Amino acid sequence: MFCLRKAFSQRLLLNIIVVIFLTLTSSFILPAAAWATVSGLGVDNGHLTACPASPNCVVSQDGDAKHSIDAIAYHVDREKARETLLKVLGVVPRTEIVEKTDDYIHALSKSRIFQFVDDVEFYFPADESVIHVRSASRLGDSDFGVNRRRIEQIRLALRDLKI
Repeated sequence: MFCLRKAFSQRLLLNIIVVIFLTLTSSFILPAAAWATVSGLGVDNGHLTACPASPNCVVSQDGDAKHSIDAIAYHVDREKARETLLKVLGVVPRTEIVEKTDDYIHALSKSRIFQFVDDVEFYFPADESVIHVRSASRLGDSDFGVNRRRIEQIRLALRDLKI
């Protein structure tokens, strides 16, 4: 009887360890799959989603003083601007394009060390020669200005490519 209890206890302990191990490893191995989509992104009635109250977001449409950033103007046709932006995003480190349509691009950009994910969105309205932008951290409060710097670096790259 004692031997049966001991075997049951050991089996229970092993099951608990396996569950803990799987939980921990899945949060490190599968974060991209778990974060592939997020609700509240995209274009709604010609506008990107507004930023939350936290300072880790910038947006070119309807942003308050803390979150506002200029849209990216272009002087070529819309398709050429879109193609050029896709090329630029293709060389931005740790950035992956997850959705692209004729007027919208959604990319994920991960931080180098901790792999924090930022959503970076671009909207090409049909009636303007601008690219509206939104870049926002998914977690935390502060991003130390990373989202604003990212958009400004993309703006400079596009300017250098004469769009």
